[in-house]
Amino acid sequence: MDGTKKGTKTIVLTGGGTAGHVTPNLALLPALKEKGYHICYIGSKGGMEEGLVKKAGVPYYGISSGKLRRYLSKENLTDAFRVVKGIWEADRLLKKLKPDLIFSKGGFVAVPVVLAAKKRGIPVVAHESDLTPGLANRIAMPFAKAVCTTFMETAAQIPGGKGVCTGTPIRKELFAGDRAKGLELLGFTPDRPVLLVMGGSMGSVKINTCLREILPELLKTYQVAHLCGKGNVDASWAKVSGYYQAEYLSGELPHVFAAADAVAARSGSNSISEFLALRIPMLLIPLSAKASRGDQILNAESFQKQGYALVLKEEEMTGETLRKAIDQLFAQKETLRAAMGKSPQKDGVAAVMAVLEKNVRKS
Repeated sequence: MDGTKKGTKTIVLTGGGTAGHVTPNLALLPALKEKGYHICYIGSKGGMEEGLVKKAGVPYYGISSGKLRRYLSKENLTDAFRVVKGIWEADRLLKKLKPDLIFSKGGFVAVPVVLAAKKRGIPVVAHESDLTPGLANRIAMPFAKAVCTTFMETAAQIPGGKGVCTGTPIRKELFAGDRAKGLELLGFTPDRPVLLVMGGSMGSVKINTCLREILPELLKTYQVAHLCGKGNVDASWAKVSGYYQAEYLSGELPHVFAAADAVAARSGSNSISEFLALRIPMLLIPLSAKASRGDQILNAESFQKQGYALVLKEEEMTGETLRKAIDQLFAQKETLRAAMGKSPQKDGVAAVMAVLEKNVRKS
């Protein structure tokens, strides 16, 4: 027995591998609890998502997960066995948990869960954050009742009319940021503009290097909050006025977002959806096609086309081009903010919840 009350609907959330496959799931928790759902999470054994989910107070179940590669590798053979084992483990869990719905946010671990759900006749709703679906979601889509998307263009490309543009669920706490608290945390003053620079959870060596190259010039005009990634704090800049650096921020992040007048960052879908929802003018520096499947480039191009962002290609980034792009960002920030204010892509929690409620298994 799983201890749920009779008549309570159970939903299993799945997804992992990166924070982008977890945070939208966590953003749904308050709305799911308000609707009375019993919530469980299936992720990978020892995956980075485990700590995040347990911290949120949600029961976590780990399964085996193999990486899905688009290229030839001897590891494909061993990982194929992990996927098969993961399907078997997911099937046993679903038999025990008896969920009425699966919500899959993608990542390799989601594939065994979706395939096991299909076997047991459990409805699946998937969510694709990027403009082009990743491999895991492409495998899952045929088995899903509906596929929620961040981008309008993506919804139109989903076969079978399953695509629904919902936007990305945004964590409720991000909207509770306080500018004064953010400035105090950063040690900044209210009379000079604040630039937030982010390179992703692991940081970006090139962004960090180019930024620090031009910091003396930037600090004549701006105050700079720099989230530089794990292991990338530079002690030589520790006591420079108007500059704050940290590996990452958690509970303080909403206040720092509220203090930021503009942001320069990678173009991962969840991050840029948060910037859009909070109306923070953005300079996007997508990962190059050499370092990724190109999804960040497409995300950035879409936001640029809609007037929400400026874009600087990583291949073209130097200290000088970054400085010019930042100056341009601040010169156009009100135009960008006005365009974002007209965007139909707002916080996706309510829209995703509507799709879930429509597809949950009826008693």
